Formats: sequence, C-alpha cells, structure tokens
Amino acid sequence: MFRLGRLQWVMETSLLKTLAGKHRSTVTKMARKYKSTVETPEGPRTCLTVTVPRDRERKPLVARFGGIPLKRQRKAVLTDRRPVMASAKRNELIHRLIAECCEICEARTNLEVHHVRKLADLNRPGRRDKPDWVHLMAKRRRKTLVICRRCHEDIHAGRGTAPPRK
Repeated sequence: MFRLGRLQWVMETSLLKTLAGKHRSTVTKMARKYKSTVETPEGPRTCLTVTVPRDRERKPLVARFGGIPLKRQRKAVLTDRRPVMASAKRNELIHRLIAECCEICEARTNLEVHHVRKLADLNRPGRRDKPDWVHLMAKRRRKTLVICRRCHEDIHAGRGTAPPRK
C-alpha cells in the first residue's frame, strides 16, 4: 500500500503542477478547484475531476484521476495478451542491398551505403549545381544510396560520378 500511495501522490502532484503551469496559477489553487469526492463501493474517495459541460442536452465530458482503491485483489484474474510479433517484411534499403548493384555506376563489388543527415540538406537553395547523385536521392526521397566504394570516395571528395541509372 505504501508504494502505491506514494506513486499516486507523485502522479497527482505532477498533474496539478502541469495544470498550474498551463493556467499560470499555483498547485494549491488547482487542487482546490479540481478536488472532489466520488462515491465508490468501498466508500467515498477523493480524486481530481474536470467536467466540461456541452450544449444540446448532451452529457458533460468528465475526466477523473483517482477515486479507485489501492488495495490488493487476491482473486483478480490476469489475462496476458500475446505479444505482437514484428513484421517479417524487409524494408526497402535491405532490398536495395540484396540487389548487389551500385545505384550510380552499376558495379557489383565493394558496396557501401552513403547517408545524408536529412533530405533538406540536399535541397538547399543558392548552392552551385548539384551532382547527379543528389538529384537521384531527392527524386527518390531517400536519405540513403547504395553505391560502390569508388563512387562513395568520389562523393566525399567532391568529384563527379558517372551519371546515375534511372
């Protein structure tokens, strides 16, 4: 009970601090405004309640934190759900690597992956003419390019590469 009581206090205080910061108020004022008592089968419980009235005779929206007993239920039945298995499908980069072909010069040896930090870096205005590999990456909207070692060294050295295949 002690640990759950402490956890409840921490969570409630955190919620009140968030509300106080959002409304530029104090935690005490938020607690006074939103604290309420709820009737439960175990007796009355204090909680934080926010009620939003709605028009056209619709029921008001009620958000409540707390109001549940923190005692152990010895006869509770736990039903664990089966874990969701990750998809076995391969992503596009893996398919491009398995193809074992440089996407610039179509060489089939010493393949590497060239990576840019973000696509926006490729489309910066006001720069000199962009190499063909930049246009290829921008057209595909991909931050990676599977290329051979020679093309990779040319890219990093700023040298021109063979025109990419379409």
